[in-house]
Amino acid sequence: MGFNVVGMMLLLALGGVGLAYGIDAMSRARGTPAHRLDAGTVLARTVGDRQLQIPLSWFRHAEQQADGFTRQVDLELTLPLGPDGSPRMVEVMLVPRSRAQPSALLLDRVYLHQFQPVELPGPPGLVGKPLAAAGGFEGETVWYDPLSADPFVAKCSAPLAADTGARCLRTVRFGSIAAVYAFGSDLLPAWRQFDARMLPMLKSVGVY
Repeated sequence: MGFNVVGMMLLLALGGVGLAYGIDAMSRARGTPAHRLDAGTVLARTVGDRQLQIPLSWFRHAEQQADGFTRQVDLELTLPLGPDGSPRMVEVMLVPRSRAQPSALLLDRVYLHQFQPVELPGPPGLVGKPLAAAGGFEGETVWYDPLSADPFVAKCSAPLAADTGARCLRTVRFGSIAAVYAFGSDLLPAWRQFDARMLPMLKSVGVY
C-alpha cells in the first residue's frame, strides 16, 4: 500500500514537471516572432514611423537581417524589366523621407540648370540630357519624361569599365519613407513599367 502511494506521488510529480515545461514552451512560442518559427522568412523593420514586414530574401546585407528600428534598409528586388521581360536586379534603399530628395524635384531645382545644350538619343518617351562637368556631374546624364507633371527621372553615370553598363539612380517619396532605386541603364527602355512592377512589392511590405 505504501509503495503504491509513493508511486502515485512520483507520477504526479513527473506530470507536474511536464506540465511546467509545456507551459514554459507555450509561453516562449508566444513570445517568439513569427519569422523565427518559419525559418526566418519575414523581418519587422521600422523606418521613420512605418513598420515594414520584409521577406528575409530581399535584404542585401546580412547585418541588416534583424528586427527593430533602423535608419536605412538595403534591398535587392528582381523585376521583369529587361529585354523581352527578362529578370533584372534593382537595388532599393529605404530611408526616412528627410534623407533623400525626389528625382522629380531635383529635375527642376538642380538638373535643369546643369543641362548641356545637346540631347542624346535613347529610349522612346525619354529625353536624355548630359550634365555639365562644372556642376560636379561629370559623365552623368539625366533621363526624364518631359510630358508628365510627376515625371520619371533617372540620373545615370558613365560606365566605370568598358564591359559594364551605366548605372542609374532614381528617388521617390512615399509619405514618410523615400526609396532610392539603383539599376542598370538597360532597364530604361522599360521605364513605363518600372513603377507598375515596383510599387506592388513596396506596398506589400508596408512602405505606403
